[in-house]
Amino acid sequence: MQTVAEVRQRCQSLPGSQETFPFDAHTLVMKVGGKMYALLALNSDPLSLSLKCDPERAEALRAAFEQITPGYHLSKRHWNTLRLDGTLPAELVTELLVHSHALVVASLTRAQRAALNGRQAADVTTL
Repeated sequence: MQTVAEVRQRCQSLPGSQETFPFDAHTLVMKVGGKMYALLALNSDPLSLSLKCDPERAEALRAAFEQITPGYHLSKRHWNTLRLDGTLPAELVTELLVHSHALVVASLTRAQRAALNGRQAADVTTL
């Protein structure tokens, strides 16, 4: 994944994903349940994608890949910024995007998670 279209397509395939522009016209923010899981700097060259990440894993990724740095203007503990210059394995970028989405979904209420799974909030008591 190294184009805006590829990132948007992958994000749109995740349950409950919403595209927003809460900061400016150049920062695409993907949310689930009203919470951010990805930020894409549309005017950066190469593209810059910030993703939520497990703190220990975030540090390991930064040590392993020079294209992965602490989150730009975000919590350095919980966010990484990926430089999408074509050198990171596409599978890794996809896996980190899905991981970010999953972390945010896990932080939602049971009712919100149930709604993402297509269940009514009343069904949550049976989960």
